[in-house]
Order: sequence, then C-alpha cells, then structure tokens
Amino acid sequence: MAFNDIAHWRLQIFTLLLSIVAVLGVIMALPSIAITAYHGRWDIVAVDTVALAWLLALWRARGVSYRVRVFHFLAILYLVGVAMMLTVGPISQVYLLAPPVLAAVLLGSGPALVALALSGATIGMLALTGYARLYVSDMPGQSSVATLVVLLNYLGIGMLLTLTCSVLLQRLSRSLADLRTFTASLEEGRGRLQAVNAELRLTSAAVARLNDMVMIAKANPLPNVEQPIVFVNDALLRRSGYAREQVLGQSMRMLHGPETDQEEVARVVRAMRKLEPVTVELVNYTRSGEPYWVEMEMVPFADEEGVNTHWVLVGRDVTERRKAADAIHQLAFYDVLTGLPNRRLLMDRLQGLLDAGPAGPRAAVMFIDLDHFKNVNDARGHATGDLMLRAAAQRLSQLAGPDDTVARLGGDEFVMLLVTDDDDAACGALAMAARIREVLAQPFDIGGQSYQTTASIGITLLPRDGQTVDDLLREADIAMYRAKAGGRDGVALFEDTMRAEVEHRLAIERDLGQALAKGELQMHVQLQVDRDEQPVGAELLMRWRRADGTSVPPDVFIPAAEASGLIVKLGYWALRQACLAWLRLSAAGHALPLSVNVSPSQFREPDFVAQVRAILLETGAPASQLIFEVTEGLLIENLDDTIARMHELAQLGIRFSIDDFGTGYSNLAYLKRMPLYELKIDRSFIHDTPGDANGTAIVQSILAMAAHLGLRVVAEGVETHDQAAFLAAHGGPGMQGYLFARPMPLPDMLALLESRPQPGANAA
Repeated sequence: MAFNDIAHWRLQIFTLLLSIVAVLGVIMALPSIAITAYHGRWDIVAVDTVALAWLLALWRARGVSYRVRVFHFLAILYLVGVAMMLTVGPISQVYLLAPPVLAAVLLGSGPALVALALSGATIGMLALTGYARLYVSDMPGQSSVATLVVLLNYLGIGMLLTLTCSVLLQRLSRSLADLRTFTASLEEGRGRLQAVNAELRLTSAAVARLNDMVMIAKANPLPNVEQPIVFVNDALLRRSGYAREQVLGQSMRMLHGPETDQEEVARVVRAMRKLEPVTVELVNYTRSGEPYWVEMEMVPFADEEGVNTHWVLVGRDVTERRKAADAIHQLAFYDVLTGLPNRRLLMDRLQGLLDAGPAGPRAAVMFIDLDHFKNVNDARGHATGDLMLRAAAQRLSQLAGPDDTVARLGGDEFVMLLVTDDDDAACGALAMAARIREVLAQPFDIGGQSYQTTASIGITLLPRDGQTVDDLLREADIAMYRAKAGGRDGVALFEDTMRAEVEHRLAIERDLGQALAKGELQMHVQLQVDRDEQPVGAELLMRWRRADGTSVPPDVFIPAAEASGLIVKLGYWALRQACLAWLRLSAAGHALPLSVNVSPSQFREPDFVAQVRAILLETGAPASQLIFEVTEGLLIENLDDTIARMHELAQLGIRFSIDDFGTGYSNLAYLKRMPLYELKIDRSFIHDTPGDANGTAIVQSILAMAAHLGLRVVAEGVETHDQAAFLAAHGGPGMQGYLFARPMPLPDMLALLESRPQPGANAA
C-alpha cells in the first residue's frame, strides 16, 4: 500500500496498537488474574483470561483480513467493558468508550457511530435491568433520572471523541488524497522532465553528430558588439580544424577571410538587426587557411517573452557543389582547349553591346582565321595543332585590353571583340589587325620545332541600326573569307557588297540542290578528234539551264557544288549519265570512249569504288569505255590511298586522265606510280601556241614526256587552225575545242556524227 493512502496508515496504527495492547494486556492481566483469583473473584479471572487469550490469538492471526481483525478487536473491548461493568461497577463504563473511538480511527465515522450507539444502548440496558449501578451525586441511586444523566454524558463525551477522531481521520484522508494527487503530479512532472531531458540528450547528441555544421551564438542587443559563440557541434570542428575551446566565446565572424563576400556579410547584418532569418552562401576558412564554401541558414531564437536570446546557424559544406557549378559554367562559357570565352559567352557580350544602342561604346568584331592550319594538323598531328592553338590564344589575349574579349569559336577560328570610345572604330580595328598579323606571324616553338602561320582577318563594326549578333558574326566571317580570297595573310573590312555576293552564292547553292530534281541539269558532250579531225572520244560536261531560260555558267555552280557538298551527288548522277550516253552512242554505231570529270570530294568517298561498280552493273556500260578525269589537286592529300584506289578502279577497266595538267601539283614523280591513260593539256597553254615561245615550250615538253611514258595526250581549248596544225606537227595529240565542236546535247552530237563522212573504222 502507498504511504499516502489512509488505509495504509490505519493498518499501521492497528498493527502497532494491537501489539501495544497485547503487551499491556499481558502485563496488566496476569497480576489482575492473580489478585482476583486470590480474592475468589473467579468471574473476573474468567473475563480477563478469555480476553487475554482472545487478544493474543488475534495478535497472531496476521493472515486474517484487516476488517475482520478490527471487528474482533472491537468486540474484545466491548465484551471486556460489559464484563467490567457487571463485575467491577459503573466506573468500568469508560471501557465502553474504547470501541467507538477506535472504530472511528480504524474504520471510519459510520462504524464509530454504530459502536457508540451500541455501547450507549448496552449501558442503558444494564442500568435499567439492574445489572449495572449508575448514580449521580445527590440523586437517589438507581433512579432512571441518574441513568439518563450518566448515559447522556457518556454519549456526549463519546460523540465528542468519536467525531473528533472521525474528523481528524477524514482530514487526514483528504490530506493524503491531496498528497497522492500532488505525488502523482510530481511523478507526472518528473516523467515529463525525464522525457524532456532524454529528448534534450538525444537532440544534443544528434546535433553534435550531424553532418551539417551547427553554431549557436548568444544574441547581444548592443550595437556594433560581436555575438559570442556558445555552442558548436562536431561537424563544424572537423571542417574548420579548430578545437572547441578555441571557438567558444569567439565572434561568429572568426571563420571569415579575405575572399568572404562582404556584401553578403552586410546582408546578414541587416537581417540580424531586423531579427529576421537569412540564408547565404559564404567562403569560410579553416584553421590552416583553406577556403571552403558554406551554405548557411541563420535564424533568431526567442524566449517565452519574445526576446531574442540566441542566433542558431546551420551550415553545410557546398564546396564540391560550387566547384561543380564553376566547372559547368566554365564548360558552358569557355573553350576547353584554350580557356578563352566560347561562342555563347561572346554572343552574350555582343548582345549587351547591341542592347546599349547608340549610347553605348563603339566596337569592332574581328574574325581571325589561321591560314593553312590544317597542314599542321595533318603533318604533325592534332596534339601539335592544339599546342599551337593555345600559343596563338595566349598571344591574342596579351593584345586585348581590359574591356576587350578574345573568344575561340572552334578549330582555328578566333574572334576579338574590340571595344573603344574612339569614334573611328575602323581605324583602331585596322591597327589592331596589323598587330595581330605581326604577333601571329612570329614563329611558334613547339616541342623544339619551329612553326609559322599567318592570319586572315575580317572586320565589321557596331552598332548599326537593325544589327543582330548573328549578323555581326556573319559579316565578320564574310570579310574574313574575302581576305582569304585575296591571297590570305590579309585584312578585309566588311562592306554591304560582300553580303550580296555571299547571298548570291547561297542562292546558287540552294537552287542547285533543287535543279537536279527539276530536270534543269543536263550533260553536254564535246567531241575529241585526232590530227585528221576524226572523232576519237568525247567529254561529258555538266550544264545548268534554269526553268526561266537563263543559264548558270559551270565556273559559278561547280564551285558552289564543291563548297556545299552537292558535288558528290551530282558526280554520281553525271557518271550514270555518261554510261547511258555511251550506250546510246554505241547503239547508234558511234562507240566512242567518254571522259567524265570526278571531283576530289567524290573520289575520296569511302564507298566510291562500290558506287562505280554498282552504276556499271546497273547500266551495263563497259568500264573500259569510261575515262575518269581527275585534277592534280587530288594528289595533294593521302597520295598512297589515292593511288591504291585508282589501281582498284583500273582493275575494273576504268582509265584515268589528269585534267588541266601542268597547272597544279608540280611533283611529277607520281606519274610513274599512277595507272594513267592520258594527260590533258590545259587551255591556258594552248591559247598562245604557237605564237608564245614559253607556252609552246611547255606544250612541247608535255608532249615529249607523255610520249616517253606512253601516255595519250588531249589538248583542250583548240580554237584556231594554227593551233591544230602545230599540235599535228608535234606528235598529233587528241584535240578538243571550239574549232571542231562546241559542247552540245547528246542528240545534237549524234546528228553531228551522222553528218560527218564515215572512215573505214572509228578510232578507239
């Protein structure tokens, strides 16, 4: 039972009382029994003996329930009191006060009042029946009045004692109940306190072990006074390298350093003055001086009265994220090879200048291209080329001013954005272009080898009305190509006429892509004759006649086809037309060998041999009746691969002719390695023959060399009888030119052949 339970205390009182009564009973009853026995009062001896035995038995019966033992105890007192009244006299009525008083203490007010009533009734019955003598002084003995007076006094005293004990026990019970409530409240509070303490310990341990860095500083309301640090967790100590005692009490700014953004720090200070939370990214420093980025959130902590007492800072290390963001920014806006701004960043800066409008600074866009840079890559490899590009980028960057931008667009193309306050931006740009050409012309020392290059530079100016960023780059690019067309290592300032030329070229390329589908392209045939002016072959030449009847010269659309890549598609179409033309000539009885031009781009196609084989199989034309005319430019790159491919085609029966011989590649050693059939002398050498001594000597040399090598020769551009007579007298090569026949459609060629007198046999 709980100590604050009234039943617990009653049990304790009863147990102690029973022990005391048992001891006193033994001490007092034994002499009483002896005395009364000596005087022969055996009735008293019997009462004392029974009461003592009963009491001792009750004292020993601890296993009996509390209420049963109390009732027995009260019964013993009651019987002893009655017996004493019967044997000793009225004085013994005091014994009958014990049951109600002790009942009030041990059982409560209800049983106490019942016991009091029973005792009073017993006293009255004994008095009225004459077994007990109740008397009052100066009143006749054994009178009912005396009995009533004694009984009323007994009940009054009994009621007073009983109620007093009952009230005391009730108040004690209520006090104990209050004590129980208070104890329960204390236990509940203690439980809550223990839970809070456990939660605080858990929170403290969790905060201490967080990967995020936590700092708590005491809020100081005084102006310009630092906020001292009162708590830091392990993560902050690990990242900063400080010991806890080195940090506590110090200013929150102790981790700041030279690269910490003071504007962000000022923003934090403003938020603190307003008692507002704030999030910021700052550079902090470790104890060893290593910088690291922290994303920090700082919030004020107020007490129950709303007074800000502390600042709580939670930060996480975002150094790797910042590095990744910087790397992404570097990749997005800077060239990987040279570290220069790339096209995107250049366009952003150009757009900024255009947005400034006429009020902004004058500027020039300079498009810089290294001349013949591809030769370095091909000869020495891309590693050497990359080193040369880095060196060139460094030289250009050293020339640029603080407001200028040097960017790399890709390959060997650079752009310098030159910003100036001078109204004559063109003059400044031309002066800078001269300096660029000078520094780039100086030798590059790479790996102990010296390399040289030149630069072609195109310049356009801004701002002008309606300009866009794309316009600026396109204009500078157009001007650069004009500089290249002028012989390279030069400078060109953009003019509107250049744009018109480029647009015309683009229109040609666009229309040429549709011309084949529209049937505007045709293959004309130009006859080749021998010294007797008899047909010995023909060359197929492509012609473009628009739907509106206008013609586009070959020297216009063929370069456009080369530049746009359409030449490959047109080349296969021309080859198929040549096969079909030979079949028509053969069917008409004029099986002349046909020459068809093959561009270097088409010849270098990986599947060129397979395409030729497929066209021959498709058309059924004999390969031996086709002569592929290639230029000497084909031999500049990958000579071994070119010769190997020529031999592969020669095995099919294809014969080869070097077109415009003598105007290109000067090394003649390749003639021994190539499976050649003929050489075609360029019309530029025939034009002044035989009147020009130099031209005549070249023609004679070519004829002599071809005869020595066993090669057939065709002279192009024969337009006069003197030219024909000279050629007939010096080896009699095949001749092709307006003197004999102009290029014409195949039906006209067939008609021409039919109209000519037929010799005994055609030359093959």
